[in-house]
Amino acid sequence: MGAVGQKYKNSAFLVSICSGLVLLAVAALVSGCAGQAGTGTRSQRGDTLGGQPLKAPPAPAAELQADKTVIRAAALRAERARTAAARRWSLKQVPLVAPPAPAEKPRITTRRGFEVDGHEENGLPPVFTTIPTDRRIVFLTIDDGAEKDPAFLRMMSELNVPYTAFLSDYLIKGDYGYFARMRDRGVVLNNHTLHHPYLPALSYTRQKREICGMQDVIEKRYGTRPLLFRPPYGNYNEDTLRAARSCGVRYAPIWNEEVFVDHWEYRESDQEIHPGDIVLSHFRGRGEWKGTMPDMVRRFLDKVTAEGYAVARLEDYL
Repeated sequence: MGAVGQKYKNSAFLVSICSGLVLLAVAALVSGCAGQAGTGTRSQRGDTLGGQPLKAPPAPAAELQADKTVIRAAALRAERARTAAARRWSLKQVPLVAPPAPAEKPRITTRRGFEVDGHEENGLPPVFTTIPTDRRIVFLTIDDGAEKDPAFLRMMSELNVPYTAFLSDYLIKGDYGYFARMRDRGVVLNNHTLHHPYLPALSYTRQKREICGMQDVIEKRYGTRPLLFRPPYGNYNEDTLRAARSCGVRYAPIWNEEVFVDHWEYRESDQEIHPGDIVLSHFRGRGEWKGTMPDMVRRFLDKVTAEGYAVARLEDYL
C-alpha cells in the first residue's frame, strides 16, 4: 500500500333558588375534592390560569438595562486585559477575538490527494489541512512537547489565545505536570505517538502500539482519550489510519502552514494564509531555534492579526 508523505446544536337559567343552592354545594364539593387530590405546594402542582401555566411577570426594564451594563462592563474589562497583555508581550496589535463556535459543525473530509485506498469506504479518520469555513480564522497546533517553557503558558493564558497540542510520550514524560497545567488552562491534549517514528515503515502491529499506546498515556495522565491524532512528519499509510481508528481516533489533522521563530513556510503555492487554515509549530526553545516559544507566538500573532485573522479553537469545529 502507498504511504502519504508531507512536508511538513354557557350559561344556564336556574329554575329555583333551592336547585341553585344544590348546584353550588356540588360545585364546592367537587372543588374541595380536587384540592385534596393535589399534592405539594402550588409551585409543585403547577398552578394555571384559564387552563394555561402561570408565567412570571417580565423583568422590569431597569433590571434588563442593569444586565446589559454588567455585560458591557465585563467585555470592556476583558478587552483592557487583552490590550495590556498585548503590550506586555510586545505584540504589534491586540489579537482579534474569534467568533463563537458554530452551532452546526462543518463536514470534515479528507483533502483531495491525501486519501489512502478505501479511505472513505472504510470509515478511516479524515486527513485535512484546513477547516471548511468562510470565517477569517486560523487554528494553531503545536507538536511534540520537547520545550516546556513556563513563559509560553503565561503568554497564551494572558492573551487568551487557543491552541491544540499533539504530544509524544518520550518528550513529555520528564514533566507530565507541565502539560497538566496546560490542560487545566483549557488546552486539548492530543496524540502524536509514543516515540515519533516514521510510521509507514512500521507494520500495522507496531503502528498500533505507537498510536494506541499514546492514547493510553494521555488517558491515564490527563483523564481523556484523544479524538485527534497527527502522524509524525505528516507521513502515514492505510495501516496508520486503521490503527488510529481502532483506538478511538476520529480525525487526523495535519497542516497548511508552519510557523517558526524567524519565518513561515507554506503548503500552497500562493504563500498565503486562508480562512480555516491549520498552522503547525513545535515546542522548541533556544536550543534548537533562534529564540523562544513566546518569540514564535509573537511572529504568529503579528502576522495573522495584521491580515485580519482571529485564532479559533480547532475542537470547536470538529
